Amino acid sequence: MSSIQIKLNDKTFVPYLDAQKIQEEVKKIATQINTDYHDKNPVFLCILSGSFMFCSDLVKNFCGDCEITFVRMSSYEGTQSTGNITTLMGIVEDIKDRHVIIIEDIVDTGNTLSKFIPEALSLKPASLKVCSLLVKPEALQDKVKVDYVGFSIPNDFIVGYGLDYDGLGRNLQDIYVIKG
Repeated sequence: MSSIQIKLNDKTFVPYLDAQKIQEEVKKIATQINTDYHDKNPVFLCILSGSFMFCSDLVKNFCGDCEITFVRMSSYEGTQSTGNITTLMGIVEDIKDRHVIIIEDIVDTGNTLSKFIPEALSLKPASLKVCSLLVKPEALQDKVKVDYVGFSIPNDFIVGYGLDYDGLGRNLQDIYVIKG
């Protein structure tokens, strides 16, 4: 992993998780999902924008038939969650009687999922699970069950691998943490 600091807008970030470690964890999660869904055709429901890289890598490692769909939600301004969840693009696929796996990049406050899960359940899927690459247990405000977790991390602001700071940093293959 690079030891190079990066600057995005007015903030400096330092390396936190390198691409190789991230990919190893994605493969572990995919292995578990492959076991749990080996005889099903799940719908991976990717919450944009941050989850796009994780979802892409995860489904590349899924061995069975599956479908992928997207919703777009937003709650951040700068480095803080606003607490207001905006749905920019909702569920358009029919998920009734389907096995749905919600793909999140990060669960911090849990506000996004606590708003979104009831909406998804109202569409009567056969099952609904949550998969997140990152979880911040210290930041959780809403009790949200995450069925598949890559990394539990401290309540620090991070960027890279789909996560952004005011739109920047999503394209980084490593994950960086804001410098003290």
